[in-house]
Amino acid sequence: MSAPVVSFVLGSYNRRALLRSTIASLRAEGRELDHEIIVVDGGSTDGAVRWLVRQKDIVTIVQHNRGTWRGRPLERRSWGAFMNLGFRAARGRFVCMVSDDCLLVPGSLAAALEHFAALEAAGRRVGAMAFYWRDTFLHKRYWVGTTLGGRLFVNHGLYLRAALEDVGFADERRYAFYHADGDLCLRMWERGWEVADCPRAFVEHFPHVASAVRSSNLAVQQGDWAAYLERWGADAGRGGAVHLEHADPARTALRFPPLVLARYFAGRAWGRLRGLARGAGR
Repeated sequence: MSAPVVSFVLGSYNRRALLRSTIASLRAEGRELDHEIIVVDGGSTDGAVRWLVRQKDIVTIVQHNRGTWRGRPLERRSWGAFMNLGFRAARGRFVCMVSDDCLLVPGSLAAALEHFAALEAAGRRVGAMAFYWRDTFLHKRYWVGTTLGGRLFVNHGLYLRAALEDVGFADERRYAFYHADGDLCLRMWERGWEVADCPRAFVEHFPHVASAVRSSNLAVQQGDWAAYLERWGADAGRGGAVHLEHADPARTALRFPPLVLARYFAGRAWGRLRGLARGAGR
């Protein structure tokens, strides 16, 4: 079998509605080229696994990561451990990493592949390419992150699979959840690979759901940051972001599931009403 051009890889847990929209976005972006979709699920209990295994164009890997089994608590595996299951399974020359609460703005993948090829033709040794992204309805501008030393890293975007293999994939042991992506890209820089950005590739990220899961992830951030500084040196600086304006004619943000959007806007309206009521009672 010939290898696909792009392997989409994402982790997921209990976000069936958002996951289905994300998959629809990936299918649309990959329509014109050979691709595969690999989802690593953390043991979802909301019906996501049942839905995934019915999708014949998706490779589904289930790695239970919460709860107990036969009277013993399951080992909590790291973000790196989960992503490496997908990275190692990927057969494409490129690995496109996104989250299960994201949508690609139409045309982003084609633009990134074109930009990647142009940089390679110019003699640049590119190992990864960051897509500009934003937290939908919270921020107007899109951005890519810079990490220690002002180096670009990938939140969402393309990796050259050869570069992933060259650096030994993501660090599975040092970080529980955060900063493993920055570490991965810094190790690419260390090995002579460049992490570039694509100013024509955009991602909408919907951060307004699964607050309990998000809170449990945030609880480990301080320890992950300390491990990150220990690995790379606290004197390297904290990095920042490069921002970009983009008017999306496809209005991609409105393609998130209607029920999810309705709950979000209803919550915003209720919050404003409560704020007005509190103000009136003073």
